[in-house]
Amino acid sequence: MINMELYKHTFKEIWKMLLIFATILTMYFIIIIYMFDPKLGAVLDEFTKALPEVMAMFGMVVSSTTLLGFLSTYLYGFLMLVFPMIFTIIVANRLIARHVDRGSMTYLLAAPVNRKTVAFTQMKVLATGIFLLVLYTMLIGIIASELSFPAELEIGKFVLLNIGVLSLHFFIGGISFLSSCIFNDTKKSVAFGAGIPALAYIIQMLANAGEKAENLKYITFFTLFNANELIAGKTTAIYQIVILFLAAIVLFVLGIIVFDRKDLHI
Repeated sequence: MINMELYKHTFKEIWKMLLIFATILTMYFIIIIYMFDPKLGAVLDEFTKALPEVMAMFGMVVSSTTLLGFLSTYLYGFLMLVFPMIFTIIVANRLIARHVDRGSMTYLLAAPVNRKTVAFTQMKVLATGIFLLVLYTMLIGIIASELSFPAELEIGKFVLLNIGVLSLHFFIGGISFLSSCIFNDTKKSVAFGAGIPALAYIIQMLANAGEKAENLKYITFFTLFNANELIAGKTTAIYQIVILFLAAIVLFVLGIIVFDRKDLHI
């Protein structure tokens, strides 16, 4: 069902973007891991004390003094949510909607390749990009941690944490991909494909900020990714990332079905 020529061609179009995001996250990972040193980590503690609500909004509330707890707070409370999300939104829009908007989808469908194959192939490109970005940053986290603080990182729990964030970004990718398949106009595709995840994240920030808005957490899918409960090994947190992963599959399948049946006007 996958067209390898299209897969290779499309992946070549996104690999530079993947490299840029990987480089940015590498820089942050190395800096944050280095800051686990108590002498530098105290600076972050002072920020937390001075601006507790702001730090809470960005999910940066330390729940553990371990290296894993530190990384969970300062990397997976904000950076590993936002940067892969931006990457996912940009790539998803380019895969379908931009081709339709620019008219280049005509050439893709002119070849002896049916719509389902085109959509499935483009979805695989997106899924591969998300997977590689999360896998790479996880490996960077493990390597940098072992070099700086040998045997300090609980690698098994760190891997589980990354499986959780991968499931979250697959779900976001599903939203953006479905939007790209629904709309022929790039502006509308981005408006919904980026707007829904961005709004969900803003709601999550408000929910993190204080008790008055705490109930807002029940209307955002970001709540299903609970880093602290994941590394604590809570069953509920594991079930939640399974839900995200299964929901992502549903969204991707819906996107393929919609693209296969829609009137493209090309």
